[in-house]
Parts: sequence; C-alpha cells; structure tokens
Amino acid sequence: MNSTIDTLRTLTVDLGDRSYPIYIGGGLLDQPQLLAPHIPGRQVLVVSNETVAPLYLERVLKSLTSFQVETVILPDGEQYKTLDTVNTIYTALLEHRFDRSCTLLALGGGVVGDITGFAAATYQRGVHFIQVPTTLLAQVDSSVGGKTGVNHPLGKNMIGAFHQPRCVLADTETLNTLDDRQLSAGIAEVIKYGLIRDAEFFDWLEQHIPELLTRDPQQLVYAIERSCRNKAEVVAADERESGQRALLNLGHTFGHAIEAAMGYGVWLHGEAVGTGMLMAADLSRRLGWLDDRQLTRIRAITELARLPVHTPPELDAGEFLKWMAVDKKVQDGRLRLVLLTGIGGSVITDDYDAAKLRETLDAFHREAQTR
Repeated sequence: MNSTIDTLRTLTVDLGDRSYPIYIGGGLLDQPQLLAPHIPGRQVLVVSNETVAPLYLERVLKSLTSFQVETVILPDGEQYKTLDTVNTIYTALLEHRFDRSCTLLALGGGVVGDITGFAAATYQRGVHFIQVPTTLLAQVDSSVGGKTGVNHPLGKNMIGAFHQPRCVLADTETLNTLDDRQLSAGIAEVIKYGLIRDAEFFDWLEQHIPELLTRDPQQLVYAIERSCRNKAEVVAADERESGQRALLNLGHTFGHAIEAAMGYGVWLHGEAVGTGMLMAADLSRRLGWLDDRQLTRIRAITELARLPVHTPPELDAGEFLKWMAVDKKVQDGRLRLVLLTGIGGSVITDDYDAAKLRETLDAFHREAQTR
C-alpha cells in the first residue's frame, strides 16, 4: 500500500442523504479514485486562479480524463470575490452548454471555493460542486459546511447561499507552496476551534504551532483533521446557522469590519479574524467572562502564529462600529457577538454592555496609534 493511502484520513459531514466525505492527506491530487465517485454526470468545470492553476491544475485534470472538462482561471485576490467574477463562470457554463447534471470543482483557496460554490448554487438553480482547497484556511474552514457567496463594497459575504459540496479533498502537500503569510492566516481559523469548543486542542496548539509554521506533515494532518472534525460536528447540528453554528464566527464581526474598511485583500481574512478573536477575548475579559491569564494566553498564541495583534491605526471606535453594523449577525437592530466564557467555551449574544465594547475598540485604537 502506498504512503498516500496510508496517511489518508476520512471524515464525514453528517447531513443525512446529503452527507459527504472530507479526505485529508498528502498526494491526494494524484488519486482519481477519490474524485470520480462524487461526479454524477459527465461534464466538469474546474475553476481555479492565476496563482494555483500553474501549480496544480494539470494534476487535477489527469484525474478527470474520463469526463468532459473545461476550465476557468480567475484573477487571484479577495477583491475579485464579486458578482462580476461569478458571471464569468456562468458565461463559461453556458458557452459550453453545461446541463443540470454538471459538476463544478473549486481548486484554490477560500475565495475560489466561495465563488465557485455560489455559482454552483445558482446555475440552473443548483448543480453539483466539489471542493479541492489549497490553502490551510480553506482546508480547515471555508471548504467545509456549504457556505458560499461573494462580497459587496458595503459588506463582506452579504450575498450568498448554503450549498453543500459532494466531497472535500484536502491535499496537505499543496501547503508546501503556500506563502508564510497565508499559512499564518490559516492558523487563525485553527486556533478558533480551540477557543470556541476544544480547550484540549488549544493546549496542543500552544505546543505545536511552531511545527505547523515549518509545515511538519504529521502535525498539519492532525491539526486539519481535528479542525474539520470540530466544524463537521457543528455543521451537522446546525447546517443553516440558526444557533450553534454562529459560534464559528468568533472574531469575524471585528475582522470583517477591518477587511471592508481597509479594502478587500489589504488584510488577509485570517489575519483580520486573528485580530478579531483577540478583540472578542478582550471584550470578554472586560465583561468578567475571561480572566487575565486566559487573555494573556490568547494574545500569546496569536503572536506565536505570527498574526497581527493590532488593529489598523486609522480605524477608530466610530469607524469600527459603522462597519460592524453591516453584519449578518445583526438582528432587529441589535449586533450579536460571539464572545468567550473561557478557553474552549463560547456564546453568541446581544446581551452585553455596549460601553464595554466601546472600551475595547478605544483600547485597540490607542495601542495601534502608539505602534
């Protein structure tokens, strides 16, 4: 048995008759038997971007030789996560006369996955979809769970649909070509699982983040598998984010405000979420839900992962609140936040002291000004 099969890990997202596997391991792009069973028709559109396609597109195409395959190569960057970009996918599908039995395959990071998934959710009212994530952030978070969508200049991910993939194939070898900044951005989402529901995993990460940063294959597989297991359990319990699933947005309300205010792509999503999680922890401490030692550990692990711990200096509290008001978690005019009750414990609530939120925003702004 070859080493690829030896190291293959398979998890299941349990959604009844729409359940699907997550394959995790090295060399999976060269295993056509993993993809083929999840492609019901004969037509496949592979969507990638200008950075990933030169590295991995040919290997994926070799796994699809028994299908009618077309490709769309998108520009790379969060700033292209728009309806205009989705329209280029629709055009390709229509030009090649793809029917309702076709499958869209997303080869790339979270932006490619979100755009391709949204195109799949809306082309002819829904066609099949496969995720082949090539960044750590996509492998541990955005490829799993069926959230798809695009940005609007006034708000991130405000246009989208829930559309589950037929499978997720996470080849850890693709992380060897990921730049260091993108790797750290992915680690932010890994840390998130420890913070919201898995204190034992957080303890493990405090010891092993240096190995993740050096791309140790064994530790990466473990971190990805544990993260995906956490997310799969949450998604199975609350597919459409009516309750528990919203906890996966720890740090995202703060982070999305940074991304939108600075311009999409200036801060990587994971960088903004990393800072946002630290801000959520700071507010949780001010509310008396965390102690100083826990907050110190959260800041230390953020720094260890080489993530920013400061907000953009030009964003004061007023600007933050303006952008945070454009958030999917606003209900009846009240901004709900994901906050921490401890490391490994979290809640989503609108029952918090708004003055304490202002204190957190002011404190981060003051610190950013003095850098």
